Amino acid sequence: MRNRRQFIAAASAALAMSSASGAQQRYPFTLGVASGSPRESSLVIWTRLAPDPLNGGGMPDIPAEVAYRLCADPAMRRVVREGVIETGAYKAHSVHVTVKGLDPGREYWYDFRFGEARSPIGRTRTADPNARRTTLALTSCNSFESGYFAAYADIAKWAPDCVIHVGDYIYEGAASALGINKRLIGGRELSFETVRQHNSPEIVTLWDYRNRYALYRSDPSLQAAHAASPWIVALDDHEIDNNWAGDVPQDPWAQTVLEFKVRKLAALQAYYEHMPIERPPTLDGIEAHLQLYGAYRLGPVQIHLLDTRQYRSDQVCGQGFPGDAPCDEMLDPRLTMLGRPQEQWLSQTLRESSAAYNVVASQTWLAPFRYNAPPAAPKVNMDQWDGYPLERQRIIDLLASGVRNPVILSGDWHAAAAMRIHQDPWNTRSRRVGYNLCGTSISSHCPWAGAMRAALADNPHVDYLNGERRGYLRCEVDTAGWASDFMIVDNPSAPDSPVRSERQIRLQDV
Repeated sequence: MRNRRQFIAAASAALAMSSASGAQQRYPFTLGVASGSPRESSLVIWTRLAPDPLNGGGMPDIPAEVAYRLCADPAMRRVVREGVIETGAYKAHSVHVTVKGLDPGREYWYDFRFGEARSPIGRTRTADPNARRTTLALTSCNSFESGYFAAYADIAKWAPDCVIHVGDYIYEGAASALGINKRLIGGRELSFETVRQHNSPEIVTLWDYRNRYALYRSDPSLQAAHAASPWIVALDDHEIDNNWAGDVPQDPWAQTVLEFKVRKLAALQAYYEHMPIERPPTLDGIEAHLQLYGAYRLGPVQIHLLDTRQYRSDQVCGQGFPGDAPCDEMLDPRLTMLGRPQEQWLSQTLRESSAAYNVVASQTWLAPFRYNAPPAAPKVNMDQWDGYPLERQRIIDLLASGVRNPVILSGDWHAAAAMRIHQDPWNTRSRRVGYNLCGTSISSHCPWAGAMRAALADNPHVDYLNGERRGYLRCEVDTAGWASDFMIVDNPSAPDSPVRSERQIRLQDV
């Protein structure tokens, strides 16, 4: 990183490099800007140089120097930090700057320059553990083909203190035909509308993943939401392959372990290149790992962000849809979603937290949901926490052991829900230990919504359920209480659709 006196020299060098490549004469900041990983005195600001975003980015295979500024005012007159950072083809010319030494709980604005080109201006905010109030948006499941991102346009207008994205930022599938398409799911033929198309067959290589992220990042509403607030992020399955677990793909008969490891390495690298996160993947040969789980303190809330994909055991008992019958393998004590180190970390950080509310941000639902009537054994979705009952029980017991006001935030299932978590998950007469708030998808379809609605009476711990609508979860928290609005999009096929609150739940009232 460099200081103000070196800014002009770096910009001149960038201009000289630009003249060597016709591609670089085009605007390079086509994917916008973003910030994330908000700490008390630091955060990450991000951009990527991509004059030809859907064709590998369009930058020459040589280093580039990008200047950045962080300012105390939206007019960008009071510069707090500035410098120049080098990037290159090894990271798709993405830029990650961890800006340190900042004041807690205050707004900042930032931008980037490459040659004569300036990026859009982004707004961000550091965390403040002593704040009395915070605002959070919970998002997940951005299917580009299934609908527009009007929910993100609404988030951008609201500009919360933090956006928590719990996975399925992209989808890996091939392009579908525009219009109404029919698919066989769970033995039933269902109809879906494709409003815009993916840009390739199913993605498997680094080139593929980079172009798919660029497609999603080209959406103006998603860019606006990134520019309005800092994000904390963790991936789920579709950033790599549906229902993958550790080193096991969804379809091991179609891709070997070696092939999947190479695919996962590419996917984790592309994820890092497009997210405002602190560290790149660590590599050991073809073994790749991306550190995503961690704790963030925002005023009265401590967020414990989980990673339920990289360390999990393969799903057991089959993949019947939307639920399958239990089997003996579910009771194997080695079966895990988190892996032992992450589970130990979660236990320690929850026990040490002094926050008024302790959020566990999990990709999948922690509360149970059955798709058949008792007294038969519950048919459940094996990809969610229902398929990992022993580890879930350890977490529930931990929450019951004195953790203050535990709140589980979840995505994945394309349905909004509010559910009580009991010490015995299937017995609503047992002690209630927490609450699970689940956001619906930003745009992804929910073909199992009818099955969930039909099973609602057999899930008495569920206080609210809506799988028919798209949207996000808006949370406003202060030392006096927690209020969550289930925001819904009126028309997912319209990029400028109105977004409104369908239901508000105040935790102090339930």
